[in-house]
Amino acid sequence: MPARTRAAVAAGIAALVASALGVVPGGAAEAAAVIKPVEARGPKTLFPLDRYGPSRTDNAALKWSEQTLALIRGATLPPTAVSRVLAVVQTSVYDAWAAYDPVAVGTRLGGSLRRPATERTLANKTTAISFAAYRALFDLFPDPAQRADLRRFMVDLGYDPDDASTDVRTPTGVGNVAAAAVLAYRHDDGSNQAGGYADYTGYTPVNTPDVVNDRFHWQPLRIGTTVQRFATPQWRYVTPFALTAPDQFPVPAPDLRKDYAKPVRDIVKFSAKLTDTDKAIAEYWADGPKSELPPGHGAIFVGAVCRMHGDDLDNDVKLLFLQGNAVLDAGIAAWHLKVTYDFVRPITLVHVLLKDEKIKAWGGPGRGTVTMLGQDWQPYQLPSVVTPPFPEYVSGHSTFSAASSEVIRSFGASDVRNLSVTIRAGSSRIEPGSTPAADVRLGWRTLQDAADQAGISREYGGIHFGDGDANGRALGRKIGQAVFAKAQRYFNGTAG
Repeated sequence: MPARTRAAVAAGIAALVASALGVVPGGAAEAAAVIKPVEARGPKTLFPLDRYGPSRTDNAALKWSEQTLALIRGATLPPTAVSRVLAVVQTSVYDAWAAYDPVAVGTRLGGSLRRPATERTLANKTTAISFAAYRALFDLFPDPAQRADLRRFMVDLGYDPDDASTDVRTPTGVGNVAAAAVLAYRHDDGSNQAGGYADYTGYTPVNTPDVVNDRFHWQPLRIGTTVQRFATPQWRYVTPFALTAPDQFPVPAPDLRKDYAKPVRDIVKFSAKLTDTDKAIAEYWADGPKSELPPGHGAIFVGAVCRMHGDDLDNDVKLLFLQGNAVLDAGIAAWHLKVTYDFVRPITLVHVLLKDEKIKAWGGPGRGTVTMLGQDWQPYQLPSVVTPPFPEYVSGHSTFSAASSEVIRSFGASDVRNLSVTIRAGSSRIEPGSTPAADVRLGWRTLQDAADQAGISREYGGIHFGDGDANGRALGRKIGQAVFAKAQRYFNGTAG
């Protein structure tokens, strides 16, 4: 009997057995049979959503998204590398899933992995997705402790992490082969993953922590005894998903005709008038070290949207694939502009332009608004962060958030209901025990509302000017549209 016929017969028998057990392919009974009630291993988010957060009954796409975020929180990665992690994992997952769809094609192997209709079951999709995600994450996170957590999670789900089969007649083989193709493509994509994402371009800052040679260029700060280094200036050279070039969507340069005097004073005014809600917004969206960072924050929201709209593995795979590649391209475009303009952060320009001038601003943890000299101003950030280690223009957070929001809007899933987070009284890490004085609830009607709040949060926090936020949001929306357009060709099988 030919191998193809044997496979068809075997699949037919499996379908009959499943039917006899009351397991309908793609139905709730089969889901119960293949989805184990396990949780991601690793750190959880600091500010969990009030509803639609991780569930022990999540499908495979959502479970692996949460495991990816847990590993990100436990690592030390810049936001650009996080965006790439999301893209690599979700592309691997999508390519494995596409083998069990009648129309969709993978990004690397096209339709060559396509399995017959009798094999397009939830169980097979779940297995293929799991092996693809596992292989991708094992490659992306080399830390032994994190790999141990990853292996345990795979075992928790009931899989053998050492099963390296490449037999594409099996879902295990499909997952392994799909991930291997994505990883081979990405290993030479300009990110320098093998070198820990270290810069290879020779970037040298114009200013030093002690001397400002040009007030409109980025100044690395001294945080404790460590001097900041520009995180991933090479990112403009990373291979994108949909962009044809990092500068495909032109963005106006920072306007220096007025010497930024008004934007500087606007930042100080924000600082002087911070309410508990403003502080909660700034801290909730800060997404600093040991968090999921801005690209991962978008993945949290996409996961919530998936749960809100019901358990649909096929749609969830597509939504997470869209978001991962949207933030990948957002990081490439935003970092191209950060290198191009090398623009100053507010902390440096406030210190220079308002030196020896008495101003009113936030005076530090627990001090409220005080009068100080301009050179003593500080943003509303943790002292271990102060301001991010790369130039200001454009806001990466604004670009990441808008791109995430736009692809989900284009998919038709942007409207949300009861999506909120409660910042508990006294839970601030910047002003622990006193801020906020009472619980603060942040809520959003659409993902665009969330993206806009993410953008303005950077102004409340004192680390971005208005132009960097507004132009970052506009750029992110254009990127989201381009990513959605390209992804549609994979979804409908017309990609060349």
